[in-house]
Amino acid sequence: MTTAATPLVSVLIPAYNHERFVERCLDSVLEDTYPAKEIVIIDDGSADRTGERIAGWAARYRHQLRVEYVRHDENRGIAATLNELAARAHGEFLRLGASDDYLLPGGLFALVNYLQAHPRKHAVIGDSIVVDQYGNKLHDSGMRDLHGADKSLYRTDEGIRRAVISQWAIGGPVALLRKSALETVDRWTEGLRIDDWDFFLRLAARDALGFIDMPVCAYRLHGNNVSKTRHTATRIVNLTESWQVARRRAEMFDEPYRSLLKAQSHYISAKVAFLQKRSLLLGCHLLAYLSLLLASKVRLPPAGRLVEKT
Repeated sequence: MTTAATPLVSVLIPAYNHERFVERCLDSVLEDTYPAKEIVIIDDGSADRTGERIAGWAARYRHQLRVEYVRHDENRGIAATLNELAARAHGEFLRLGASDDYLLPGGLFALVNYLQAHPRKHAVIGDSIVVDQYGNKLHDSGMRDLHGADKSLYRTDEGIRRAVISQWAIGGPVALLRKSALETVDRWTEGLRIDDWDFFLRLAARDALGFIDMPVCAYRLHGNNVSKTRHTATRIVNLTESWQVARRRAEMFDEPYRSLLKAQSHYISAKVAFLQKRSLLLGCHLLAYLSLLLASKVRLPPAGRLVEKT
């Protein structure tokens, strides 16, 4: 039942070729004790039996919670799928899911409580545990152990800006956002593979992102994660897209964060030059990166403004 204390949460799940994992993802939503929730799930043109798994699960459990399931014959991409999921959602809050990961008990309550206590925040992220393809735990903290993040940065608005710009350390479905936030930061940019960094940069630029230091999902490593590919050509494509995002979003930030994001764009370009074995270009980009990084650090405030607290 939806009340002011328990507003409806729409769990948005873009699914693609995850027949081995999608039922565990759906089970985790059902098992969470948060009472006011719905699932909105799209099979984005899977070539395996993902669609069959979803349809069978929905038939078994549709009487326990609302499930809206849509299947596309062709793959449209993650950003377009998220936009459609958000448009179909009925909830005040949108919980971003992933069909190969799963939610952890208590995460929905914690994320909803944060946004209710911090009305100026448009979204909040938590941490994750990291598991392998069989569900065995590999790390207690995806942010710290997998991405090497300094979680203390996320205690301030300035720190969140620095962290989102310099070290994208968000893995798995850790975010809850207000549906109304999509009217402010726009929706996901269609055509991007690195859609999450682009989306959260826009939130960070407005000091609209909060953080709770607890694991709210299990992030699964299984060899096919987009961000973990070792294929050189694919890495270059992903890095080039990240460079485009950094250059496009730099003007949203005031100094010194604008310079920090421009520095990051040169760092990304240096990675591309390294993969292409272009040593002269690598050196030029590293020099530009270090110069901009130094300039931004000189202008960073000595102490950050605290993120809103209860």
